[in-house]
Amino acid sequence: MNPRTTALVVVDVQRGFVNRHSQHAVPAVARLVEGWTAAGLPVVFARFHNVPGSPYERISNWTRLRTPEEQVLVDELQPYVDSAAGVIDKSVSSALTPELEELVAERGWTDLVLCGIDTDSCVYDTAVAAYHKGLRPWIVTDACASTGGVEMHNAALLLARRNIGADQILTVDEVTGHLATGADFEEHATAGGGA
Repeated sequence: MNPRTTALVVVDVQRGFVNRHSQHAVPAVARLVEGWTAAGLPVVFARFHNVPGSPYERISNWTRLRTPEEQVLVDELQPYVDSAAGVIDKSVSSALTPELEELVAERGWTDLVLCGIDTDSCVYDTAVAAYHKGLRPWIVTDACASTGGVEMHNAALLLARRNIGADQILTVDEVTGHLATGADFEEHATAGGGA
C-alpha cells in the first residue's frame, strides 16, 4: 500500500454504537485518526442512519440509530470532521456507497484502511465490498469492535483473514509505525501480517 493512494475510512463510530463491548475501541480509533491526519493523509467518516422501513426494522425489528443523538460521531472524532476528505451518510452496512466510490475515483485511491463499529457488520461488509471493487482493504483490528462483544469481533476477523487475506489485517501500532517511517505497507505483508 502506498500511503499517497490510501484513505482511512472510519466506519460508524457513532454514539449509538458505543456500548460496554465497543467503547474500548474509541480511543484507538481516535489515535489512528490523529496519526493519519498528522501525516497529511485523507480520512473519510461514515455515519449509519437506520431509516424507517429499513430491512433492519422490517426483518430484524431493530430500530436504533434513528435519532440525531445516536447518529452523531463520538466526541473524540469531532475535531477531525471539518478537515475530512468526506463524511458519508449511509442507510446500508457497507460504507462503500456510490458517494464513497465517486470520491475514491476522484482521488485515485487504491487502498482503504478501515476501522470502526461493528467489526462483524459494517466494517467487514465495507472490506468485502472494497475487495470486490478491486480496491485493497485493510482492517485495523484494535481500532474496531462489535457491539455484540469480542466473540462477534473475532468471528469477523476470522472471516476477513479468509476472504480478503490475512496480510490485510493490521494493528494501530503497525499503521502508525509505517506512517512514522514512511514505509509502504507491502513490507507488512511480506513480514506475515498482523494480529
